[in-house]
Amino acid sequence: MMHVAPTTESDETIPHTLRVGIQGYEGAFHEIAARLCFKDINVEIVPAHTFDDLVGMVEAGEFTDVGLMAIENTLAGSLMSNYHLLKASNLKIVGETFLRIKQNLLVWPGQTIEDLKEVHSHPIAIAQCRAYFRQYPHIRLVETVDTALSARRVREEKLLHVGALASTLAAELYELDVFAAGIETNKKNHTRFLVLQKEEAVRSLDNANKVSLCFSTGHEPGSLYKVLAVLAAYNVNLTKIQSAPIIGKPWEYMFFVDFVAEGKLSIAQAIEAIRPLTHELDLMGVYQQGEHHEY
Repeated sequence: MMHVAPTTESDETIPHTLRVGIQGYEGAFHEIAARLCFKDINVEIVPAHTFDDLVGMVEAGEFTDVGLMAIENTLAGSLMSNYHLLKASNLKIVGETFLRIKQNLLVWPGQTIEDLKEVHSHPIAIAQCRAYFRQYPHIRLVETVDTALSARRVREEKLLHVGALASTLAAELYELDVFAAGIETNKKNHTRFLVLQKEEAVRSLDNANKVSLCFSTGHEPGSLYKVLAVLAAYNVNLTKIQSAPIIGKPWEYMFFVDFVAEGKLSIAQAIEAIRPLTHELDLMGVYQQGEHHEY
């Protein structure tokens, strides 16, 4: 179970509802991931239209206690815009969770594939299913801001010739038929989500074993290798490294790194050991390695 700081200043043991901000709407994959991540907690889902809105909402802290944000997908890769959003915010990573994504073609009850003229969904969902639609060239794929919102529109506007790519939860909520289930091209389709909290609310976790940080290095040969060599010497397991260009500094890069270590001592030592070899080292989060979920 994920543990986060309580929403009130009273006794921590008093049960309360955890308000989790997500990008998307009721029935979105973000909601499924949030409910699985906090499966032993009473959760209230707070929707945000965009990831920018989500970050701003969690930073304000008025309506949410934590946020859940997709950061990478095994097919689509890293969501670099979200890395930049997180880097510019005052939020920290306090957890993560992984969800197996199954894309489903949802339609108004009774509609057939011949009835459809368009299928709406988030760009990443569409990208994951393009191979399926090659056999139906008469269907136009239309990008929208959210999978669940696309499904909701089919229901609310009674769109007889429009389908949506979304979760089975969205199908249940909006009373749509699942015309075709699991139509993503690659079945090893997983998304990693980060749990985010305002920096001032974060508390250290006794079972923390994963670190996310970012840094730049000197613009000379071997500078990144030296950092990675030090991490290897501390026997940490590097689970991700992602580069991103630094705006205004041509050919210079920021590196986003995740690693897993055994014990707080090795984490602290590893971070301090690489600090002299880096520039602008930012500890984005220290948290417990997340679980993998199926839905």
